[in-house]
Amino acid sequence: MIRISCTAAFGVRQASLLIFAFQDRHPGIGIDLSLTDERVDLVREGVDIALRLGPLTDSAMKLRALGRSRRLLVASPAYLAARGRPAAPRDLARHEGIRMSNIQGSDLLELRGPDGARHAVAFGGRIRVDHGLAAREALAAGRGIAPAHHWLVEDLLADGRLEAILPEYALPAVPLSMLIVPERAGIARVRLLVEFLAAGIAAIPGIERPER
Repeated sequence: MIRISCTAAFGVRQASLLIFAFQDRHPGIGIDLSLTDERVDLVREGVDIALRLGPLTDSAMKLRALGRSRRLLVASPAYLAARGRPAAPRDLARHEGIRMSNIQGSDLLELRGPDGARHAVAFGGRIRVDHGLAAREALAAGRGIAPAHHWLVEDLLADGRLEAILPEYALPAVPLSMLIVPERAGIARVRLLVEFLAAGIAAIPGIERPER
């Protein structure tokens, strides 16, 4: 058995599929997958591997950078038909934003324009959520505009249920990392899963490979 802790939305949308494929290849290895956006104590919780989005501070763990998760602004066609399409970053101030309540600074969007100029825009709205899957549902239901990870909404973009907003303006990408408990890193089944996940995650649309 290998115990994995994973950022919740990423675990549901991406990591779980990789784990299924891993077990198809290695049917004798069990997986215990815990989905949480909390920063758990891996040793105390008996976790072998953690997949995390965002900056990390736990220097006691073995860290493997997996890349950076690209984000984009999106909204549904119905929302845009009712409220109009923003033509410039400043237009976002008059729109409904879907914010993440568990991410510090979600009331301010930082965008980089095609000329390299940076734009900081106040971002508010009537709904806040603490889970990426709830934000996905709110977007699909036409509740507003939100910055979303590409891997979270790629299917909704492909079938036209969501559209990219201000695509020429870039949002900062978010680090994606794997933490491994040092005492568990040398175990053969853990090493197998670490390499499998690293290769699979590198192929996910919107994941930029880490700089060497």
